[in-house]
Amino acid sequence: MTTVPPTIHVTLMQIAHTWAGRSTCSSRAAVGAIIVDDLYRVIASGYNGSPRGFPHCNQIGCTFDSDGHCISSIHAEENAIIQCATSGVSCYGMTMYSTHLPCVRCSLRIAQAGIRNVIYEIEYGNVNDIASVLMVAKIKLWRIKDGLLFPVL
Repeated sequence: MTTVPPTIHVTLMQIAHTWAGRSTCSSRAAVGAIIVDDLYRVIASGYNGSPRGFPHCNQIGCTFDSDGHCISSIHAEENAIIQCATSGVSCYGMTMYSTHLPCVRCSLRIAQAGIRNVIYEIEYGNVNDIASVLMVAKIKLWRIKDGLLFPVL
């Protein structure tokens, strides 16, 4: 019996989920993100966690701001973009796969980095607000569901 391999989008989302397993912030969802080039090669990866050299939330607990957000960790999407920057690699024109819909803060950073496509699986936050931010930057937003890719707004 022949099996059909998963699509490239499903495979890349599985890689993002693998990185999500490394998340160390206990107050947020475990989020993973990868940045790929136009040949679908993984250029950078990230997960929710504390900056290099800092203790992780799962070791000492989270520090919260007045709105109840953890201020001790960096989001997965930010970590992937920072990994490009520290490696001297531009992520301009590339695609980000994120296990979750990026927050508004990360969407602004994605726009500034020049990423052109964002593909996510799990909705988190206000989709319309985030889609509006990405639309202004002419970034295509896609959701993968049941192995298929759907444009968002």
